[in-house]
Formats: sequence, structure tokens, C-alpha cells
Amino acid sequence: MKFIVSSIALLKKLQIVGGVINSSNTIPVLDHFLFELESSNLTITASDLETTMSTTIDVDSESKGKLAIPSKLLLDTLKTFPEQPLTFVVLENNIIEINSNHGKYALAYSDGEQFPKTIQLDNPSSTKLSSEVLLKAINNTLFAAGNDDLRPVMSGVFFQLSNNNLTFVATDAHKLVKYTRSDFSASETAEFIMPKKPLNLLKAILNDNADEIEVEYNNSNAKFILDDTLIICRLIDGNYPNYEAVIPKENPNVLTIDRIQFLNSVKRVSIFSNKTTHQIRLKAAGAELNISAEDLDFSNKAEERLTCDYQGDDIQIGFNSRFLLEMLNNLTSSEIKLEMSLPNRAGILKPTSGSVEGESITMLVMPVMLNS
Repeated sequence: MKFIVSSIALLKKLQIVGGVINSSNTIPVLDHFLFELESSNLTITASDLETTMSTTIDVDSESKGKLAIPSKLLLDTLKTFPEQPLTFVVLENNIIEINSNHGKYALAYSDGEQFPKTIQLDNPSSTKLSSEVLLKAINNTLFAAGNDDLRPVMSGVFFQLSNNNLTFVATDAHKLVKYTRSDFSASETAEFIMPKKPLNLLKAILNDNADEIEVEYNNSNAKFILDDTLIICRLIDGNYPNYEAVIPKENPNVLTIDRIQFLNSVKRVSIFSNKTTHQIRLKAAGAELNISAEDLDFSNKAEERLTCDYQGDDIQIGFNSRFLLEMLNNLTSSEIKLEMSLPNRAGILKPTSGSVEGESITMLVMPVMLNS
């Protein structure tokens, strides 16, 4: 088995696929890349058993074969090369040799047959999604997914695909994001929960163009097919909570404010908040918003006043500043709306501009009890 390939092109492919590999694996072969050569077509695969990613690259070769090469050693070597052709040759005693312009490097490889077989989806349903929409959906929701092992259904993003629209939801019970596109639809209705890891991998390879991605899925797995890359992952098993029941429908108190000004103010004031609760207090009345925080243990406190457009009854409400900052950082509009009903009901954040037609983003943040 022998092939010639561009060093930079191979490194790019390996860095994308390498995102699957865990830092510590119970099965040694999972620390390897699987190389499958079929004349001029080289397929590179990495897996952690839950998620598998494959990509193809053109090489100069007339041979075929299958072997597993240690990922860290190969990546560390390739990172040091400038652009040049590299020749990979399989020698005796399970050794593969890399020949460059300046030298040769020998690595021990493992038998490719030891590598776990890629999951085949039985009777999958399929639909097509725009890569631009999927990327926006991931960027807007992923940060709100939880990390609680006791509630695995909340540790992913809920996909709701229908003939009318596409809805993506993430929540950790303290904050919730719902991203909807009514200008796109799916060919088949489906609901499933995607884990974070494959979504982060997709985020790295998706771009803003409107290319279509094919998605295949059944009850246990999903497969995302891009140009020359494939991601297969196990879905999170369970029923997603009824998120619509949590979003308050009547919110008569509406605050409209410059997002960057609000963000910077919350950032500064939160430095003075209690390090356990991160609690800040918002007091809205007339055209003024008062933001304050206090850490009684250390006698630290801060207060800022901002002008805003506020319609509704005077209100005082407390929030965890970290959740508020995450949401404000993930929104892109110049102004945002904060809709509230009562101090013990969730606040709703929405962008006022910057959305494309058919796009809607709703962010919900739970309040914290204020110390009187």
C-alpha cells in the first residue's frame, strides 16, 4: 500500500476529523485514524463509539488497503511540515513510513479491522436542510444546553422538523432558547435530541452558504451528509420537556434597550455581585433602568442607571448575571426587548432587528429571588 498526498490538505482533513477523538479512550484503537485507500480515494475516519466522522481526500495511488494510524503522532508530525507532497508507504512488521522532502519517519500502525464498524441506519427517514440555517440554529441554541448527567435529555438540542417550519430548542432549566425558521421546512416530520459533541463538529465544518445537507435519522441515530464529510451520532434517548408550557404568554412589561450598552453595564455591575448567586437587580420605571448588585459578605456594591424605552408597571426583578450575559452575547441585534410579567416569572429576551424574514429567536431566563 502506497500513496502520495499534499501535507497541508491532509492536515486540514485530519484536524476536522480529529475533533471526534477523546483525550482518553478505553479501547486503544480509538486513539487512531482509520485510513481506507481505494486507488486515488482515501477515506479517513475517527470514532468515539457514540460519534463517528469520515471524510475523503484525493491522493495519488493505485493500491488499496486499510490501517489505523496513531492520531496524535501523525498530527504532531504534519503540523511541522510546510506545503509539500508526502509519500506514505507500508513496510513489513506493521510499520508505515512517511517520506518528505527532508527525511523519513516510521510509525507503528494497527490493523484496520480492529477499528469499530460504522453504524448503518436501518430504515432511516431523511430530509434536507440548508447549511446556513443549521449553522445559525446551532450557534443560537447550543450555549443554552445543560451539562447535567442526571437529566441527559437537557444536555442536547431538540430538533423539531415539520412541513411548516424548523424549530430548535435548548434549555438547562435556568435558561431556554427557541430558534424557529418559518421560511424553511422539512420533507418529513421528525423530532429528535442531538448531543452537543456532533453539533460542535458540525459547527466547525458548516459555512454560511445555502448548500443543502442531507439528514438521515431513525429512533436511535442520525447521519449528516455534507460534500465529502459524514457525521453519524447516537441520539439522546428520552422525551424532551414541554418547553412551550414554560414560556409565559402574557408579558405586559416591555423594556427596549441598546444591547451593547446593556451588556457592558451588566458586565461591570456583576463584578460586584455575590460570587455564589451572581445575582443582579433590575429596576425599571419610566424611561430609566437601574442595574445593581451587592455582595454583603464583602461589602461590595455597584449601581448603574441607563436610559431605555419602558412600557408597563414599575418592576424589580433579579437575574443570574451569567445567564443574562450569555444571552446578550449570543444575540446580534443592536437593540433587544426584555419582556416581563411578574418578579417571579421568567423574563423573555428577543432581538428587535437583524433577523432575516421568517426567523424568530426567543430566549427565556428564569429570575432569582431578590433579597429584600
